[in-house]
Amino acid sequence: MNNNTSELYIHIPFCVKKCLYCDFLSFASDDKVKEKYIDALCEELMFIGKERCNTSLSSVFIGGGTPSVLPAELIVRVMECVKENFTLNGEAEVTIECNPGTVDEEKMRAYFGCGINRISFGLQSVHDEELKKLGRIHTFNDFLNSYDAAVKAGFTNINVDLMSDIPGQSVDSWNRTLKTICELKPAPTHISAYSLIVEEGTPFADMAEEGKLDIPDEDTDREMYHMTSKILSEYGYERYEISNYAKEGHECRHNLGYWTGVTYYGAGLGAASYYEGCRFTNTSELPVYMDDPIDSFKLDEKLTNADRMSEYMILGLRLTKGVSITEFKERFCRNLSDVYGREIERFKAEGLLAEEDDMLHLTEQGLDLANFVMQAFI
Repeated sequence: MNNNTSELYIHIPFCVKKCLYCDFLSFASDDKVKEKYIDALCEELMFIGKERCNTSLSSVFIGGGTPSVLPAELIVRVMECVKENFTLNGEAEVTIECNPGTVDEEKMRAYFGCGINRISFGLQSVHDEELKKLGRIHTFNDFLNSYDAAVKAGFTNINVDLMSDIPGQSVDSWNRTLKTICELKPAPTHISAYSLIVEEGTPFADMAEEGKLDIPDEDTDREMYHMTSKILSEYGYERYEISNYAKEGHECRHNLGYWTGVTYYGAGLGAASYYEGCRFTNTSELPVYMDDPIDSFKLDEKLTNADRMSEYMILGLRLTKGVSITEFKERFCRNLSDVYGREIERFKAEGLLAEEDDMLHLTEQGLDLANFVMQAFI
């Protein structure tokens, strides 16, 4: 962990409408509420920059919700506030999440001009019928137009989110989604490919309970999962985390920070922070936040050393390179084998963990059973 840098997450909770599978803190709203929210957000950013954050930022991530539903001038205002109140290191990664169809070249140029250098598109599928079943508001053609606008504006670091296990999806349609995105000109530098999770409280959860959610069966899910790594590898994407693939040198720095224990500050409705060994979360009630954005956060927990060791293992094993045995000792003043020796030897014997050059990592079989392995370190 680099103790001289930290990360900043900025939450924009607004969407055109909520997707059928989404359990994120997001909702539709009018322009007046959006402007008032940005007023509160900038007030909080100024406070964090002056009173809490005493290091430079290695990454900024503007997420949601759909940040790109805001007028471009509001995003520019947020970025100006960040630059005025924080120090960004020279190679800071600054990402904004965009929904296809909510951006054009003018908006992209505004993003590029204010210091954003990475775009993350939430595409999910190249098939309009699958997008419709997810409740997405865009078409594949909308994505192509938005992607072209980003490229024309000057963006060279672009992520595309893709989803498997969509209702009605087949192995062939997933194959075509992967290959279509890999063959874009220019190709995206990063692809996040993950399977649908049916979360409680979503319309999909209600449909599943009623037996009306036609998602692929377990065998099809496994076939898609193994196909993903194979196809993306053929197109030059290296798998560096369970669900993330990148061209060389384009791993998402912001997410790498989360997985390796870098301090991060969250600004905005429901945003989470981790610093000084504690977790904090902002209120998820919009009127409360907009009334007092500085004092709307609460301490969730102060992590014990045992908590921190557990988190180091669970998050670090998400990375294909795994966790460093030496770094574990340096952080916690204990040998990894003394703390988790029994679990490690068990999973080595079962072919789920391997040790190479000071790194303990999941094997190919272990990646398939990652959740099972990680439970042992809780």
